[in-house]
Amino acid sequence: MSLPSPPAMTHLIAAVEVAAMIAFAFSGVFEAARKRLDAVGVCVVAGLAAFGGGTLRDVLLDRRPFFWVEHAVWLWGLLALCAAAMLFMRARHFAPTSRAMQWPDALGLGLFTASGTQIALNTGSPALVAVLMGVITATFGGVLRDVVCNEIPTVFRDHRPYAVCAFAGAWALVGMQWLGAADWLALLAGAAVASLLRMVALWTDYSLPQWSAGDET
Repeated sequence: MSLPSPPAMTHLIAAVEVAAMIAFAFSGVFEAARKRLDAVGVCVVAGLAAFGGGTLRDVLLDRRPFFWVEHAVWLWGLLALCAAAMLFMRARHFAPTSRAMQWPDALGLGLFTASGTQIALNTGSPALVAVLMGVITATFGGVLRDVVCNEIPTVFRDHRPYAVCAFAGAWALVGMQWLGAADWLALLAGAAVASLLRMVALWTDYSLPQWSAGDET
């Protein structure tokens, strides 16, 4: 059963979700453009990136209706964003690169981490469950985007912190609330921690330790 949330906090969570969806939708548009998909493919990939993680979160938390069903205007916004992005890239002869996709992806990672964690907390979920819901919300849309585009998902292959960044950001949110910080401040701090950690990893090309199986014989 969901716990009541102050109206201002509810609006802030919705705003964070919208910003995250826009960021992930851009990453989906860029990836679809790199794969030279048609207009339908661009919209599908952008939609999976924007809505995939939140949908899985809602399924696991048994939240109905799904967030994009409850706010159907977001679907219209997604279609408009895809159309505008395709027209802009065609007019400017803009060829998106894989690196260009990483920056909106990093921003969306942090925003979805924060919103997913807070939504789970509002349902009364334990801290660890809420953190995992934040990680799922932040990463699963990107997994679907990459799978549909015939790529090994970024979260599994680039060896830089990704889900780890979401995990750290989610715990930052939970920790700040436990210390008595205002909910809105904890929400923004969690988003900032996850996004900044990912951006620093991209900027410095930091990689996580990798398994070494030795030379094959």
